[in-house]
Order: sequence, then structure tokens, then C-alpha cells
Amino acid sequence: MSGKPVVVVASKNPVKIAAVQGALERTVPGEAFEVAGIEVGTAIADQPRSDAETLSGAEERARAAAELRPEADYWVGIEGGIEDSDAGMTAFAWIVVKTGFGTGRARSGTFFLPDRVALLVRQGKELGEADDIVFGRSNSKQEEGAVGLLTHGVIDRRALYEHAVVLALAPLRNPLLYH
Repeated sequence: MSGKPVVVVASKNPVKIAAVQGALERTVPGEAFEVAGIEVGTAIADQPRSDAETLSGAEERARAAAELRPEADYWVGIEGGIEDSDAGMTAFAWIVVKTGFGTGRARSGTFFLPDRVALLVRQGKELGEADDIVFGRSNSKQEEGAVGLLTHGVIDRRALYEHAVVLALAPLRNPLLYH
């Protein structure tokens, strides 16, 4: 062990790991963390299709990370999801950060998907795969993601997640206010 607090992200996706690292650097400047990603299995669908299912997926990921790496100090679950309504299909993510003394949760910003992408998702494709088809890309979910493609890089997937990780850390940084 390095003596640094250990943070386990329940994913090997480099975007998710970088988002957690960036959020910690912004939230706790001057403190070094050891951030590692691990693969975890979940019972959640590859493409969560509701707010509740997406939050459940993030919670399940954080819990699985804690079971696999109990010696860590923080366990982070990040789950991207979509939700369809009369207004259109939206995309967002839930973040769950667990520690030995509490849990923080936050949802990212939400954005509407173009009809062409939404149609492919409704036909059973994951959002990342639908984006790759519509935008002629490959593996965009491990790069800028839908939000980056749609905003022309102004907000990429890392930034979307990083902001929500900072928010999920708020209860853990202010325990007397939340417990």
C-alpha cells in the first residue's frame, strides 16, 4: 500500500476512472489518491432504461466494488442510462460513492438524444453503439460519449461524470450536515 487513500471505481472504462481522479483532485486539492478500476458484474441491463434502474446500477456497482476490494477507502459506481418520455429520450448518469462512514449520490446533467440515436436505442442498441452508428465512430463510449459528440467537445463524457462525482462527494465532505 502506498499510504494514499485507495479509491476503487467499478469499471475499467478510462473515462470513468479519469472522471473520478479529476473530481478528487478538485474536491481535495493537495491530497493524492490511488485510483484503480475493476470490472464488476451486475444484474442491471447493459443499457439501463429509467432513472431508477440507472441509480440501482450505480449502487450495485459501488457495492460490488466494496465486496471485491474491501481494503479500499472509497468505492465508486458510475452508471449511464436513458429514459424515454413523451418529450423524447434523455441520457444521464448516476454516481454512487461509498465509504466506511457513508454514501454520497448524485445525478449528472441530462440531455436529449437526437431522434436517429433514440430510434436505434429503442430497437435494442446500447447508447454507445447507436452513437457510433449515427456519427460513424468506433468505441465513442470510452472517449467523448454522446454528450461530447453532440456538444462538439464542449462537454465530454468525463466532464459530465466528473461534475456529478464532485456532487456525490459533498455529503462525505460534510458529514455533520448529512447525518
